[in-house]
Amino acid sequence: MKEKIFIGVAWPYANGSLHLGHIAGCYLPADIFARFNRMIGNDVLMVSGSDEHGTPVTITAEKEKITPQMVVNRYHDEHKKNMAQFGISFDLFTRTTTDNHKQVVQEIFTLMYKKDYIYIKQVDSLFCETCDRFLPDRYIEGKCPHCGNESARGDQCDECGKLLDPQDLQLVRCKICGNTPKIKTSEHFFLALSKFEPKLLDWIKAKKYWKASVFKFTENWLKNGLEDRAITRDMTWGIPVPLEEFENKRIYVWFDAVIGYLSASKEWAKKSGNNNKWEYWWKDVNSKHYYFLAKDNIPFHSLIWPSILMGYDEKLSLPYDIPANEYLRLRGEQFSKSRGIAVWIPDILEKFDVDAVRYFLSINMPENKDTNWTWEEFVTKNNDELVGTYGNFVHRVMTFTEKNFGMIPEPGVFNDFDKIVSKKINETSKEINDSLAYCHFKQGLKAAMALAQFGNQYFDQNQPWKLLSDDRKRCATVIYSCIKILKALSVFLSPFLPFSSEKLWQMLEKKEIRKEDSWALALENPKIGVLIEKPKPLFKKLELLDVMPERDPFEKIDLKVAKILEVKDIPKADKLYLLNIDLGEFGKRTIVAGIKLSYSMDELKGKNIVIVANLKPAEIRGIRSNGMLLAASDGGVVTLLDPGDEPPGSDVVIEGIKKDPAVVVEFDEFKKFHMVTGENGRIIYNGLIMKCNNKEVTTEKPVKIGANIS
Repeated sequence: MKEKIFIGVAWPYANGSLHLGHIAGCYLPADIFARFNRMIGNDVLMVSGSDEHGTPVTITAEKEKITPQMVVNRYHDEHKKNMAQFGISFDLFTRTTTDNHKQVVQEIFTLMYKKDYIYIKQVDSLFCETCDRFLPDRYIEGKCPHCGNESARGDQCDECGKLLDPQDLQLVRCKICGNTPKIKTSEHFFLALSKFEPKLLDWIKAKKYWKASVFKFTENWLKNGLEDRAITRDMTWGIPVPLEEFENKRIYVWFDAVIGYLSASKEWAKKSGNNNKWEYWWKDVNSKHYYFLAKDNIPFHSLIWPSILMGYDEKLSLPYDIPANEYLRLRGEQFSKSRGIAVWIPDILEKFDVDAVRYFLSINMPENKDTNWTWEEFVTKNNDELVGTYGNFVHRVMTFTEKNFGMIPEPGVFNDFDKIVSKKINETSKEINDSLAYCHFKQGLKAAMALAQFGNQYFDQNQPWKLLSDDRKRCATVIYSCIKILKALSVFLSPFLPFSSEKLWQMLEKKEIRKEDSWALALENPKIGVLIEKPKPLFKKLELLDVMPERDPFEKIDLKVAKILEVKDIPKADKLYLLNIDLGEFGKRTIVAGIKLSYSMDELKGKNIVIVANLKPAEIRGIRSNGMLLAASDGGVVTLLDPGDEPPGSDVVIEGIKKDPAVVVEFDEFKKFHMVTGENGRIIYNGLIMKCNNKEVTTEKPVKIGANIS
């Protein structure tokens, strides 16, 4: 029986490029699920779009000194293009700055306000006297009171997933200037979440089939009692509150963005030529709504969005399942746009075949626990599994067939061994079907790859190269059975590897896979007599040197360990020291460093530091400074980088980047390299770790994750 499957996918902020964490977290699993359901004949509507309001956008705009609209226009276009290139098959990928979205959000706000589900309340808000403005949540950072993460935002901690109020934070600071804000009174609108608590408790009783992590997270929130949450902010970018005297308030992004699932459905309906077609997905009790997102978004989809739907119109479908993923990490670090820790999608699309990346992200998907992206494992999985198992089976069968038959041959009599092929294909079809229906994507992919492995074993055991001269009819039967496996694999792997699957299908069938009911084609026999052209390999073998950053501009930077021999004051300089340093075999130098407010002379003398040894000398207060020391700064704490007890003159490197220092590097050129702190104070550049003699370089003192290195 055909089912209605609505798929809502978390909306990426339009403040920067997408990275692999986004793809693995929600877009790839959603696409696999959508493609599979279309192939088994279900009706599918999958929507998402760029989240273009809120402070992540305004922060980027302020940094670049451009308007928020210019920021979102740039990144929405890039996101839409990259999603298509990656094969993410949205029915609509829209944006939150459309008139349609604004209208739907304001309509829901107004109706819920009339029903007393939204109310006005005087609240204490954080005001930065230095910046002379109230600080929206994303302009506030501090220490999470629950897990101790020192870079928690004012609205949420990304590490533990807890929603926060700015006043909850410890060591709170303004993200722009680093100063401590003051508390002032402001008037805001609140969503009365507490009123929905009984309904939500009753609703989740039947959700025991949810992932254990999602169900437990939601249940714990409800057990602790829901608190009403502010849904407006004092800012100028966003959807205006549709009430007189409040036009200068903006509806906050977390309330605005989730409504996008409904507004996108209405936009899709209008574009289809039937304005009411959205009701087909939203007002049918048999319609199943799935929401794909990473774990930090769970409460917005399991509690807040259902509350909004209940308060607005109880006839609308609530979430059926929320298969939230854990995090994909980069060598143990959480992917982060703001901290510059990422493998960016525009970059990876330039260098690699999409299906190779989709394969590794699928087989390594963080379904139930955090997983890691490492270049070494990416190469290994590609070469051993994608090329060595699946690609090898495809190429050897197709090459043998083209060379010796030129077409799909007519088989002879099938023996018991051959009949196992059909049985194995049927079993694999059921196993993948059952896995994908319940969003167990890794399990489904492993079942498909097991069929490819079985195909290799069948080919080897039957030795068609010997049968060719001894029993050509038997050889044809073996090759026909192998092609039957290939045809099944071209269908079974299509949700995971759409581009290579289509190429294989074209080799075998000379036509496109049908959009509906195409899953059943896996069980059909291949067509005898189809001409086979000389095949090309579906996948490329990779070398580690091919995937690691090549000719990265950072290779021209010469970082070295130096020992501070002497520290002197500089007359009339409040922040500067003159440091005499030892670079071992590279001699002694003098540098000027602005760390007087953070370190005393006694603390510095005898200390090992990291310096940029080939920076162009500069005249500072009449002193020639031959280099620059590196320190981490988060606006409140400045701490030197600590290379340990390594000998002066030792090379400091970014792991994976060849060192080929230029004679001289301009300061403005060096400033383009964005280094930040990661967990345990390690130093990160483009997701790669700074080391000295194979040991990690860290900060001398604790500093927040994401602190800048300068």
